[in-house]
Amino acid sequence: MSAQTRLEPNAHVRGLVEFRAGDGPLVRITEGQVQVVLGDDSAVIPRAEEDAALNAAIPLVDYQEHVEAGRIKGPLTDKRKP
Repeated sequence: MSAQTRLEPNAHVRGLVEFRAGDGPLVRITEGQVQVVLGDDSAVIPRAEEDAALNAAIPLVDYQEHVEAGRIKGPLTDKRKP
């Protein structure tokens, strides 16, 4: 197995999806197929910018808003979680 594992896309970004890394500026996630990994409090989207591998961590509330608005077509969160 290689040092770089290719994640299979399970979602599609279809509109303006941005996230803020810490206190930095808003960063746009490029439209197209992506891998979304749902965690307890965020949706992580691994992405590449130039030759750097980066992760976009979007709070679940914001991710769900993007899904409901149609900007991301992907796995749904479990709204029943406390």
